[in-house]
Amino acid sequence: MSLPTLPYADFIKNKVSIVQTDVLTCDPSEVHESLKDHQRVQVVALVQGTHRALFNSFGLGKSRMQLEAVRLTLLKRKAKRGLIVIPLGMKVDFRNDAKALGITTTFIQHSREVEADGIYFCNYEAIVDGRLDPNLFDVSSLDEADYLRSAGSETFGAMLFGPMQQIPDRFVATATPSPNDYLELIHYAHYLGVMEMGEAKTRFFARNSEKADSLTLLPNMEEEFWHWVASWAIFLQKPSDLGFSDDGYEMPPLIVNWHEVPSNHQTAEPTQKGQGRMFKDRGMGVVEASREKRESIDARLAKMMELRAEDPDAHRIIWHDLEDERRAIEKLIPSVATIYGSQKEESKEAALIGFSEGTIQELAGKPMMIGSGPNFQHHCSWAIFVGIDCKFKDFIQAIHRIYRFLQKAPSVRIDIIHTEAERSIKQTIIRKWKQHDELVAKQSEIIRKYGLDQTALAAPLQQSSSVERRVVTGENWKLVNNDSVLEGMDSEDAFAGMICTSIPFSNQYQYSNSYLDFGHSEGKETFFEQMDYLTPNLFRILKPGRVAAIHVKDRAVPGGMTGLSFTSIDPFHCDVIAHYVKHGFVYCGMRTVVTDVVRENNQTYRLGWTEVCKDSSRMGAGLPEYVLIFRKPQSNLSKGYADERVEKSKDEYTRARWQFDAHGFWRSSGDRLLMPEDLVGLKMKHVFRAFRKHSKETVYDFEHDVAIAEYFAEHRRLPSDFMLLQPQSWHEDVWTDIFRAGTLNSRQASAGRVKHICPLQFDIVKRLIELYSNPGDIVLDPFSGLGTVPREAVKLGRVGHGWELNAQYFDDSVWHLRHLNQGTTLSLFDLLEVGEDENDLPKELAS
Repeated sequence: MSLPTLPYADFIKNKVSIVQTDVLTCDPSEVHESLKDHQRVQVVALVQGTHRALFNSFGLGKSRMQLEAVRLTLLKRKAKRGLIVIPLGMKVDFRNDAKALGITTTFIQHSREVEADGIYFCNYEAIVDGRLDPNLFDVSSLDEADYLRSAGSETFGAMLFGPMQQIPDRFVATATPSPNDYLELIHYAHYLGVMEMGEAKTRFFARNSEKADSLTLLPNMEEEFWHWVASWAIFLQKPSDLGFSDDGYEMPPLIVNWHEVPSNHQTAEPTQKGQGRMFKDRGMGVVEASREKRESIDARLAKMMELRAEDPDAHRIIWHDLEDERRAIEKLIPSVATIYGSQKEESKEAALIGFSEGTIQELAGKPMMIGSGPNFQHHCSWAIFVGIDCKFKDFIQAIHRIYRFLQKAPSVRIDIIHTEAERSIKQTIIRKWKQHDELVAKQSEIIRKYGLDQTALAAPLQQSSSVERRVVTGENWKLVNNDSVLEGMDSEDAFAGMICTSIPFSNQYQYSNSYLDFGHSEGKETFFEQMDYLTPNLFRILKPGRVAAIHVKDRAVPGGMTGLSFTSIDPFHCDVIAHYVKHGFVYCGMRTVVTDVVRENNQTYRLGWTEVCKDSSRMGAGLPEYVLIFRKPQSNLSKGYADERVEKSKDEYTRARWQFDAHGFWRSSGDRLLMPEDLVGLKMKHVFRAFRKHSKETVYDFEHDVAIAEYFAEHRRLPSDFMLLQPQSWHEDVWTDIFRAGTLNSRQASAGRVKHICPLQFDIVKRLIELYSNPGDIVLDPFSGLGTVPREAVKLGRVGHGWELNAQYFDDSVWHLRHLNQGTTLSLFDLLEVGEDENDLPKELAS
């Protein structure tokens, strides 16, 4: 058996990692004299932090601050080269700012152009295409770094998981990012090395199990989250936020005009049930919105021409979304300069610079392409959006190409054209705009209160490395609020008749604000190092010959993290097997719990139908969950029986049942194959049950079942959010009938409390306890969460023991156990006792 050599207390101390502060010293007097006061103090903070973000409102001088921060960091590190990565069209602006600071810079596109020491510029494309090696540089800054917000893009992968992260000192800079786009902020933190993406997601957010990366900020973590962001990012809306004068930084009035054009309701699509519509659906989905945009091009562009006629000689930027819109604009306005994807980079840059300098009167482009970076405020104060969508980030960035500090016009005009059927999209934009302003104000409040004192900002964020032990007992149960390692060290030998638990899935989830949390690990290696302290104690605690049932799941690894551009699978269950075997357990096999592949794809987007049609070689398989069965060797190795056997009465456990269990397969009932017409007329919930029965009782025919699904798809009755026709297993070791919603999270949701990240299902626990323990045995869960295992143990006539670190989960588990004994309302959620009613269905089908 392998035992750790480092004392556990020392191991926990080594896990503590605090955001770097004051790594370098920098005095305001060292900053170039031409920088304004608000710029000077921010440069000092950047240099001292070395891994910080500069989120300043449009026009506050981010380019100058980046240049000066890179120069000073190189000087203090006695390093050679700095690199600033910029969007297309920004080369001239940066050169002018560098000249004003007396800094010599060089624009490059390839590694072979790197020769002397100094500061270099390049476009993002040079990094993404691999033409420029980031390892040649010692300090870097990403300008308009919101390029990192698009998870899965080439730029995202190259910046967050490529060699750019090997540059020792790193900055990012952009105009104030959208505070309601939490993923964007998490990506910045990951790139800067402040916190890994997975840890940030689980520390601060409730995740939507039905949609990938849909995050909701936990109410009890809101203040801590924004303090955490402010500890590494400088949000500044105006100089007065830092106590300086706003002279020269007053913004002109913003005039927003909405223009609605009629929709063609004759082309309204029927409902999914085939019913006709008199009017187009204003709550349209992506497909309907795209169709509406294409059908209304002529009407929207006619309105654009009407608006242009008010001042034909004005400088304007025209924002569009479709290539058909661009081609139509070019025909209507022959003099317009346009930007598009297949255009040569030189032509794009010439158009952007010409419009910025006022030599080009009108420019047309897509917000997603040129909405970030270029500064057009010097000669333009009028923008026309010829269409709208729900991409608020691109929308607000496009507006701020002209609505920014140093805009000299008496007002800025924004005209937004939309159709009658797009009113809901308009309302979405207005709502997000209001939310954006509110959350930006929250950051301004923090910086006004704390300034740039990173130590003061980080003070509320320090995590605990200790826990106050609490014990609560009841009839046949005992719950302990403590670190499972510490509790295991003090537990007596061989007291548990069974161990049943769902261990943390490495560092995928962080369950508490504590360094004792197993999920608070830098990686899989650290996680298993901490497990090395727990598992030997679990081995000692378990009675000889008895079973430890360990619930696990493999982990999907996004292609951006591996550089493969497709999702791979980390075989976590294999690592767990190796770990437990290393500590003396004997591996005896696994039970497979099949999950809904459609729901899983909605969570990860790794099995998408569209992508599979493009290239099915990148398609893996749905990830089941596993219950790994381990046994502690019995004392008498000459016989295979446990010291205290798990015996069954032959009156209850019959020869017939044994034969089916031993064989592992069930015979066909002999019914004929199910025909599609047998199901189509039924309600969805009846279809789900009928197909489940059919799949269990009938000889399996893959092509036949696919044909039924295709028949449903043709009749527009195949759901896209869960799998309606789920294959059922005949094998004892593959469980396809687990009720996914049968967890104590039902009680959490009904009480309005924070739900457990990944609760264990009742029926998995029930089957394991019945199979591997005797009545009266102590069944232990060292990661008991909401108390599912102790609760089911008590219900089955065992004694339930649970250890839990998270104080709130512990309090909830105490509630569940106390109310179980009192026989109160928990029976409403005791789903194991419910027969064939709505509770056996996916929630989409429950009435």
